[in-house]
Amino acid sequence: QVQLVESGGGLVQAGGSLRLSCAARGRTIDTYTMGWFRQAPGKEREFVADISWRGGSTYYADSVNGRFAISRDNAKNTVYLQMNSLKPEDTAVYYCNAASAVHRPVMLFGSWGQGTQVTVSS
Repeated sequence: QVQLVESGGGLVQAGGSLRLSCAARGRTIDTYTMGWFRQAPGKEREFVADISWRGGSTYYADSVNGRFAISRDNAKNTVYLQMNSLKPEDTAVYYCNAASAVHRPVMLFGSWGQGTQVTVSS
């Protein structure tokens, strides 16, 4: 079964850090640009960051640039998101997926995973 499994979310105070993981099952990620996306309550899902298939190129939404860092380990079939200096407005469910050249999700792993909840308190 092809699926993405996100983990690592939690409740953290403003200014704190979290590291999210996304493990792919049933399909390797090593030839795809992979990205993180998030959806806050009452809002549409939005792009956060993506990373090229070898990891040599990364791109971030303006809202997280300088605070978040995306990385990948193709040997472990896993993508990571290190989140620092968290703000209440970062509160959302975070998802990973393959990403296109224009930073949109590409559904190569079936439907979205269950996501991981990040809650930042002020």
